[in-house]
Amino acid sequence: MPFHLHDLALFARISALGSLSAAARERDIPVSQVTRALTRLEAACGARLMHRSTHGLSLTDEGDTLLAHGQDMLNTAEMLAAELQLRKGQPSGWVRVGVSASVAEAVIAPSLPGLYALYPQLHIDIVVDDRLADMARDGIDIAIRTGDVHSDHLVARTIGHASRTLYASPAYLAQHGTPQTPDALAHHHLIGNSKAPSMNQWQRQDTPAPWSVKGQSLTDNSAIMLTLVRHGVGIARLFDIVARPWVQTGELVPLLRDRLDVRDIPVYAVMLPERHRLPKIRACVDYWARCLSGIDSYANLNDSTAPKPSPGA
Repeated sequence: MPFHLHDLALFARISALGSLSAAARERDIPVSQVTRALTRLEAACGARLMHRSTHGLSLTDEGDTLLAHGQDMLNTAEMLAAELQLRKGQPSGWVRVGVSASVAEAVIAPSLPGLYALYPQLHIDIVVDDRLADMARDGIDIAIRTGDVHSDHLVARTIGHASRTLYASPAYLAQHGTPQTPDALAHHHLIGNSKAPSMNQWQRQDTPAPWSVKGQSLTDNSAIMLTLVRHGVGIARLFDIVARPWVQTGELVPLLRDRLDVRDIPVYAVMLPERHRLPKIRACVDYWARCLSGIDSYANLNDSTAPKPSPGA
């Protein structure tokens, strides 16, 4: 079967994305080029690989077979190329990372100069989304996520831990007062998560039942939630590793840490099973694990050596 690996790679992306045009946009190439690649594969296999209908594309039985074996071939080829490159020097190539907006800003972005200093041939593509994406469809190599990750189709490695605390801005507290007890929060403007109800369950230390927060303001974006707090809109529960730089500059104030549950939550690097051993992915995961282990998310909030956000950021 005289077909090329780059045609197989395009076929895998067509299958994942569900359309020729989406695969073309992702690669920044004409749709006609994608069509020709599919035509070459079908000619080489002597069979139709995809059904085309008004509802989109779907794989034929032959297409399913080719995708399964072709993905193995692509993974083997990438592993071989990566290992050969590693023998010559260092991990190299593009790594696509899916991460929430706030963790991208607080952890991933500040870490990149150090990562590039260690591995100058790496390239990082940051995909910002607060929800766990379809990693195969979206081409995500590593997803940085908190909380439990339950899937038999993914590999999850613990790379750190994080806790959450309530935060407000000094301006908000000057106008509305500082709550001294959890009960006092009922008289304050609270900010909740519109897409993840579990994030609105604030656990007090003096009662086993969580308090369901009805926020005056809601958002589904962690970075917007941080921005709302910084601008004095209200009080929100934020990751300490995210709030830390703003506490250092005096723009955020932690609240009621001794009265609410602030237990550590695992931070995971989530990967596809067939890709997690690639040297470039291992290098990134190991590096970010070291970064997170070096961040004491609360005890050293006033550590003057930690990176600080630029004014007006």
